[in-house]
Amino acid sequence: MAAHGVRADGFGGQGRARTLCAVLVAGVACAVLAAAGALPALGAAYAALSLHLEDRFHTQEPGPPARIALGPEGRDIRFAGAIGAGTAARLAALLAIHPEVTRIHLTSEGGLVEEATAIGDLIAARGLATYVPDYCVSACTLAFVRGAERYLVTDGRLGFHAPYDPGLFGQVVQADASAERAAYLAAGVDPAFAAEALAVASDSLWIPEPARLIRARVATALVDTDRFPDSTLDDDPSSAGARAAILGALPLLGALAGRGALAGRGDVLDALAAAYLDGYRAGLPEGAALDRLRAGAARAIARILRGADDATWVATGRVLLRAMRRADPQVCLSIGGAGNLLAAQDILDDDAAATVLARAAGQGAGAAMAAPAAEPARTTRIARDCAGLIAAYAEALARPGAGPILRELASHRGHPTREATALPR
Repeated sequence: MAAHGVRADGFGGQGRARTLCAVLVAGVACAVLAAAGALPALGAAYAALSLHLEDRFHTQEPGPPARIALGPEGRDIRFAGAIGAGTAARLAALLAIHPEVTRIHLTSEGGLVEEATAIGDLIAARGLATYVPDYCVSACTLAFVRGAERYLVTDGRLGFHAPYDPGLFGQVVQADASAERAAYLAAGVDPAFAAEALAVASDSLWIPEPARLIRARVATALVDTDRFPDSTLDDDPSSAGARAAILGALPLLGALAGRGALAGRGDVLDALAAAYLDGYRAGLPEGAALDRLRAGAARAIARILRGADDATWVATGRVLLRAMRRADPQVCLSIGGAGNLLAAQDILDDDAAATVLARAAGQGAGAAMAAPAAEPARTTRIARDCAGLIAAYAEALARPGAGPILRELASHRGHPTREATALPR
């Protein structure tokens, strides 16, 4: 079976011959052949022998099977992983008992051409839409282009290269691409694009710009993450997968790793991951899931900062002030008026926000989750515009004992006013 998977390594010319020598002939004979320049000339003979030995000894270990699961409300199928032997049959069995399915999410590094073609046939026969929420490369594209509608998330990736047959110990042996060319053309893909895609070396990968994919009729539409149910956890819908996903989406939360439980409510990261996983299982669009994650993370961070000591608040105030000076007016007000470290982290290009959050989180579970103390008397005027808030932070940080004032500034959540001027930097 021809493979069409992504490979980071490749073998060519003398590289293949050296592998052949290591397996088949004695070291002296190999050295003689190399000295005589005979290795590059093996060419087709080597390729045929390599393929024959692979067929006989099966040195290529198959990877884990792809995950194929029905999504919430039964309208979506989530496909994640390599396209191996029997994958199309598994998909056919799931489709047979779920006629309400209208769309398949594809996240795959590729695999066997015959299986990918069969998956494409199933998609076409059912009139399913295809959707790539992250990446679909190599043989996966043969299935994607068979969708009645073909959606690619705005920053998603489709990758192409020529098919190959895996030789002994993984060598790449170029395969005939006529079947792939026919599949692309039958799906309405521009012939020039198909020719260019299949001219890419088998051990390389071409990821075209989205606009090119639309022009070539490979994809029919680019969509934002709020269009379809979240696919973030398709490859690993477990608690560990959810934890990894939220850390990937909000790296600042890494500052809370290993900080333990807070006041009996459990580990902060575990709680956020569980809520994110619940949203995935409920079929929330990815954009809505991320919005909910950010809101939950902001509340957790606010509780942690509530218990921070004055010295930590001075350090936090410096971070917030730097971020406010770089932000647009509306984001500036969120950063300074709500002590929003998440928004600050989005703007700053260092780990200062993570440092102060880790410092606050390490100051004790009880303080972080305790009920807030009585609100102190106002010690500074609460600004209602960004420039005023920046000035108030700068003034507070210039005083000794600024912690209580900064805590007050970061908790008033004032109503923003529109600003027509550029933010001072």
